[in-house]
Amino acid sequence: MVMTPVQKKIKRRNILHKVFGQSAIWLVLLLMYLPILVLIAFSFTEATNIGTWTGFSWNLYSRLFQSEEIMIALGNTLLIAIISSTISTVLGTCGAIGAFYSKKRARGVIEKVTQIPVVNAEIVIALSLTVMFVFIQSYMLGGANVFSFWTLLVGHIILQVPFVYLSVKPKLQQMDPALYEAALDLGCTPNQALFKTTIPEITPGIASGFLLSITLSLDDFIVTAFTRGAGLLSGEKNIETLSTLVQAKIKKGPIPPEMRALTTIIFIVVLIAAVLVTIHRNIKAKSGKKREGRE
Repeated sequence: MVMTPVQKKIKRRNILHKVFGQSAIWLVLLLMYLPILVLIAFSFTEATNIGTWTGFSWNLYSRLFQSEEIMIALGNTLLIAIISSTISTVLGTCGAIGAFYSKKRARGVIEKVTQIPVVNAEIVIALSLTVMFVFIQSYMLGGANVFSFWTLLVGHIILQVPFVYLSVKPKLQQMDPALYEAALDLGCTPNQALFKTTIPEITPGIASGFLLSITLSLDDFIVTAFTRGAGLLSGEKNIETLSTLVQAKIKKGPIPPEMRALTTIIFIVVLIAAVLVTIHRNIKAKSGKKREGRE
């Protein structure tokens, strides 16, 4: 079939758009992952500074687990992330369910208030928490030091709860409201209907909110730096997390080379988890299509 000049022009334009779009995607991916790949490559050499190759070596990985300072910071980071994310997931899920079944006006107020911490600058949250804790310390506790693991935990929970709420809310909106009412009609108590119909339907949103909370906690520096105190694995010293440890090391000199090995391990663990989740979703989607085909 002979194409007209107009059709040729349209085809060339489509090819150019496709090439430009794919090039832009690959450029973005390159800018995102090239620094990580460089970091991974230099985790196999003992050079203090990236850019200097002193030979292939696994020593950074062995030294990583021998570094008490890094292991304490890693332990603190994981403990805070797990505890705060668990509490935030429970609070955010309960808040989303409560708002969903509330009256329209009350639901609108809750949603607007919940979105403020999301769009607000993190430094504002950190400073406001610090002012509140100092006020409690000065006027309610007689000057006794209030900053501890608990103030740090409160800061992380406040940071995470809105994101859990926003993760669970869409799943509630997608859910068939007749399921809960049908469970009540069949003799379930409100609690039984909640755990047998609502919770299973919104489980993906709850899981997403939990994972997002862990990511926010692991990555946080500002709230941690403003609200931390003594406790956890740090004992009587201020709690040191990975973010605060890196910031403290930068002030004194180069980042410990063992951190390159740690970040490589974290990246590989996250990559494996993402691949496994994707495989699980694909298998689940295929099984659902097969089941629909049989029906």
